[in-house]
Amino acid sequence: QVQVVESGGGLVQAGGSLRLACTASGTIFADNTMGWYHQAPGKQRELVASSVSEASPTYASSVKGRFALSRDNSKNILYLQMHNLKPEDSGVYYCHIRTRRTFYTRADEAWGQGTQVTVSS
Repeated sequence: QVQVVESGGGLVQAGGSLRLACTASGTIFADNTMGWYHQAPGKQRELVASSVSEASPTYASSVKGRFALSRDNSKNILYLQMHNLKPEDSGVYYCHIRTRRTFYTRADEAWGQGTQVTVSS
């Protein structure tokens, strides 16, 4: 059973930076997708950035140029570096992983419990 645990949230002033980390454990196959989602108070969870296996990351338009996704595959850690943070970036950030042995096998997936990010104006 795959699992993920987030860390790195906190309180920061507008214009500041934070780095979130998502540590995955369990059996993670080469076919995997990892991503970060943002849920603002009273709103739906939205995809911020994701990485499919070794492909280049994709980003939501609202964070493009400010956030950067990177992986340490040797440690199964997904990082989200956030720069020039805005108050609207506040909320809970969740990590998600989906992995499968082959295209034809059932995928295993997991959500983390989330980490709070608060950006003060």
